[in-house]
Amino acid sequence: MKTASFSTLSAFGLLLATAMPFSAWAQDAGAQFPIKIEHAFGTTTIDKKPERVATVAWANHEVPLALGVVPVGFAAATFGDDDGDGLLPWVSEKLKELGAKTPALFDEGDGIDFEAVAASDPDVILAAYSGLSQSDYDTLSQIAPVVAYPESPWATDWREMICLNSAGLGMQAEGDALITRIEAQIADAAAKHPEIRDKKAMFITHLDPTDLSLVRFYTANDTRVKFFEDLGLKSPKSVMEATKPGQFSGEVSAEQIDQFNDVDIFVTYGTPELLAPLKTDPLASKMTAIANDAVVMLGGNPVATAANPTPLSISWVLDDYVAMLAEAARKAQ
Repeated sequence: MKTASFSTLSAFGLLLATAMPFSAWAQDAGAQFPIKIEHAFGTTTIDKKPERVATVAWANHEVPLALGVVPVGFAAATFGDDDGDGLLPWVSEKLKELGAKTPALFDEGDGIDFEAVAASDPDVILAAYSGLSQSDYDTLSQIAPVVAYPESPWATDWREMICLNSAGLGMQAEGDALITRIEAQIADAAAKHPEIRDKKAMFITHLDPTDLSLVRFYTANDTRVKFFEDLGLKSPKSVMEATKPGQFSGEVSAEQIDQFNDVDIFVTYGTPELLAPLKTDPLASKMTAIANDAVVMLGGNPVATAANPTPLSISWVLDDYVAMLAEAARKAQ
């Protein structure tokens, strides 16, 4: 695994406000305002180091928190929030560590709450991992400069999220250091379970035991699937071929399920009870991974939420997630 370099960042769409080498800029990032960040909707200019940071969509708030900056507001958690306080456990722990109270939580059940974002009076809005529409971006930009995704909605991986959002804070050097620390944790966890290396894994989006006519899956563009590679797993050729540009999910008819016979490990949400109807289904049962019981059912535990890797969740569930994958990998052998 490689730490983000200047050439990597360029691919993410990050442009510096000056032409100085990346290494020099990173050493003195805070002094290099204005900063320009290119993304899917154009270019955002941040004139000075922001003091009030707001974030929208999933997990963008974890970047400033990981860097010791408490946002003035961010999206409330709606999935995996067992106690209903709007915070995922790793976020709660970080706020306590920083001695901070819970900031304003934006209700995004029906989309971005623009009024609540505006009321938080931010200097910058971080949304590097999101599904912003052009209209969303335009409206948010009337409130404060917006850091949007580089190319496609919901396709920004955790490294890109850190790179872009930390740049928006004027903390690129700190963001690079965070990436290096997380990569070391991932490498250590994967090294404890060499049986998962080079196994081919597929992440199914949703299973409905009453209707198994379609196989819905996350494509190679999705962050969950990209995380497999971090752990030493591989994307099957079948998934790569079924991946369309710009799409983070796809589906095929169950009648074509044999095209996924190159899958070693099958990962999905849901409880182990879902496995029984899969094993008796005349089509699904023919999938090699299902026949071998090489299935990771994430259930309702925190791993299910953190399988979509984010800056704070990775460390929180890494060992548990890798252990679950390793158990499935042993069955696949």
